[in-house]
Amino acid sequence: MWLLTLVLGIVLLYAALVLLAAMFQTKMLFPVQMAAANRPLLPPTAERLEVTTPDGNRLIGVRLGARSNPKPSLLGFGGNAWNADSMALYLHGLFPDHEVITFHYRGYPPSGGEPSAKALFADALTIFDHLQQERPRPLVAIGFSIGSGVASYMARHRPVNGLILVTPFDSLKALVQEHFAWAPTGLLLRHQMPIVDLVKEQQTPTAMIVAGRDTIVPARRSEPLRSAIPNLVLDRTIADAGHNDLYNHPAFVAAMREAVAIFEATAPR
Repeated sequence: MWLLTLVLGIVLLYAALVLLAAMFQTKMLFPVQMAAANRPLLPPTAERLEVTTPDGNRLIGVRLGARSNPKPSLLGFGGNAWNADSMALYLHGLFPDHEVITFHYRGYPPSGGEPSAKALFADALTIFDHLQQERPRPLVAIGFSIGSGVASYMARHRPVNGLILVTPFDSLKALVQEHFAWAPTGLLLRHQMPIVDLVKEQQTPTAMIVAGRDTIVPARRSEPLRSAIPNLVLDRTIADAGHNDLYNHPAFVAAMREAVAIFEATAPR
């Protein structure tokens, strides 16, 4: 009898853990409060942007750098714990002579709505269309981590001049399965980001930068993208960097600048 009780207890505990993971998956994937808590101060030259989505939500963004700059504009999509202000400041620090534009993801204060992979994909197209209606410009999409999925989706559906994927994964499903191998994630995951499918047969010049010691997005999760991307113009692994200490690594900075220089050389003027 005690053995049956033990087995039943283990089964109930497992079921409870699976239920909790399913219930809180959106909060784990999109930690909106963490991102909001780390908003830095912007310089006085920063310009606040606002776009209204077709379903009525307001997306708030920021622009740094001269609007009249003939160089390609850089549209950044940060990691899931990044906010638009941090992303804009970081990219502007790397590329002070480029116009940099970022938006807070849907549901990330001060943007409205509720975050989801599907919503972030749709919002990326809304942002692109708004920017091109405002002023047609060559544009490079840059995605960090989960932002690489958003940037890849936009590049799939809109004509960007270049795409930079930083610590990208082949699919969110595969990545979640790697971290939660004990759970039936294939059945429970509500957010889909099949980056490997988004980049297939797309001739957009693409750069990929991977962290060799990444434990959040292991390098093996980026590997399938190498054979899937038809026009991979830069492929760099920063061997001694992890997921979170990558961004200040000199080799990463050099790779980012090299990628943008490649796109800049081929952009229409």
